[in-house]
Formats: sequence, structure tokens, C-alpha cells
Amino acid sequence: MGIKTTFAALLCVGSLVASGAMAQSQSTNRVAQKTKWSVFVEDNPTECWSVSAPEETVNSRDGRVVAATRSQILLMVFYRPSEGAKGQIAFTGGYPFASGSTVNVNISGNEFEMFTEGEWAWPASASDDAKMVTAMKRGASAIVTGVSGRGTVTKDTFSLLGFTAAVEDAEKRCGG
Repeated sequence: MGIKTTFAALLCVGSLVASGAMAQSQSTNRVAQKTKWSVFVEDNPTECWSVSAPEETVNSRDGRVVAATRSQILLMVFYRPSEGAKGQIAFTGGYPFASGSTVNVNISGNEFEMFTEGEWAWPASASDDAKMVTAMKRGASAIVTGVSGRGTVTKDTFSLLGFTAAVEDAEKRCGG
């Protein structure tokens, strides 16, 4: 539960990591930019994360593309030494996910599943996190597909350019 609380707190920090380079450039805690990925560090407690916004977003219902209002859409890898979080992946879709739904992540042909709660999704275990990070380091893109509480299917495509450098930087900054 502590990690989920941490991610909820990160949503408050969300104005610092709002999608788009403009919002990220205004943050005082962004310490690096690695192509499509940014690295952020917070103190007290120390936490570090690499984060990116999607390059493309498609929302559909009944097979037809529809407009959808969403808040921040972010994919991140998180490190928080005080809670033992090392390379934990999180995704916020910018809307509440359908109750009991999962999110599918396709990383260059490798499929992964994340469980949802509210607007957040995570892999089920630290082992799953590690497998996804490895796939992301090797991949070119991550396509994250979820379903909103209103039944809208969302498909967000993230570039993985700079991912390896960003995640390794975040890990190093948090004592990894």
C-alpha cells in the first residue's frame, strides 16, 4: 500500500511532470532529459523516477475513434530506497480505469499485464517489473492499452528512445 500511496503523492507532484516538455522544463526537480524520457529526483524521502508522455494517443469506443477528456498520461519507472522500490513501473492513464480491468502493455511484441486501481496501473510483482524494464531497454516502443470506467478503449504509444539512459540515471541517483 505504501508504494500506491507514493504514486498518489506523485500525482500531486504531477504538475511537475505534466505531459509535455514545457511543463517538465518548468519543474525544479527534473535533473536530466534523455531523448524522450526525463529524470526527476525528490528529497525527504529520496525518490527518483524516469518518466515519459505518449507520442500518440488513440481513444475508441465500439471500434470507432472518439474524443476523450483525459488528464496526465504518464509511464514511469520509480525508485524509492526507503520503501525498497527498485525499478517499479507505473502508468497513469488520465482517467479512472474500469473496475477490475487490467492494462495491456506491448513492448516491441512482448506482452505484459498490469492491474489497475483508480487512475493507476502496476505490474503484479517486482519480478514482473524487472521483466518489463528489461523489455523496455531492448524495445523501441511501448503500447499501453486500457479501458476507462466509461468503456472507452485507450491506446497510448510511448517511445523508448532514451529509456535505458533515463532509468539507469534514476537508479544511480537513488543509490542503485
